Amino acid sequence: MRSGTRRFGMLGSRRFRLWAVPAVALVITFAALAWFSPMLSVREVRIEGAAGAIPEDQVRELLQIPDRGSILRIDTAAMAQRVASIPKVRSARVQRVLPSTVRVRIEPRTPVLYYDTAEGAHLLDADGIEYAIEPAPIGVPKLETEKPGSADALTRAAVSVVRVLPPELTAQVDSVHAETVSDISLTLRDGRTVLWGSSEDGERKSAVVLPLLTRPGSVFDVSSPSLVTVK
Repeated sequence: MRSGTRRFGMLGSRRFRLWAVPAVALVITFAALAWFSPMLSVREVRIEGAAGAIPEDQVRELLQIPDRGSILRIDTAAMAQRVASIPKVRSARVQRVLPSTVRVRIEPRTPVLYYDTAEGAHLLDADGIEYAIEPAPIGVPKLETEKPGSADALTRAAVSVVRVLPPELTAQVDSVHAETVSDISLTLRDGRTVLWGSSEDGERKSAVVLPLLTRPGSVFDVSSPSLVTVK
């Protein structure tokens, strides 16, 4: 009985090996075909998020997609890194969409402040990165400080303040003045002034500033959010 069971087991194992060898060979063949076949070459590139701010031709050029070769062989990480080198791009992601599409998702930089020089308006994003010199979009506040720039501590502090402002207030801000890191103020489009102080306690200041602005006055001090004043 044991001998018969052993013999049956050996036959089963032999049959499995006989089937397994061609099956593995077939898988390897298909994998090789997929890796090298021009049938899986890139036929379409979808670029999402550029929204006209970033030229698609520039993105396509940096992707460096080969005319031939399988989509499986492209280096999506390297492609994303090259696209992210565009100053106006905050981040980029490149994905394969089989069988033949490359999808590029771009997060563009958006300005939160700008400052003027003889060259023009320098745009700063929410990370404090200066990424373009071009006319500032309508509604972006102007930064006024002694030495504005990405490496300037006062500039970074001003960006930190603007980043936490409630949208209803941001829409009213005409300019941001940074005398020191603890003396930052906002000039509203109607001429009123908000004394913000430092960039600390931004959430508490944001919570009290809008109700405060409903009161009559021209100077609204939220630098100490537990003791606000109006003049």
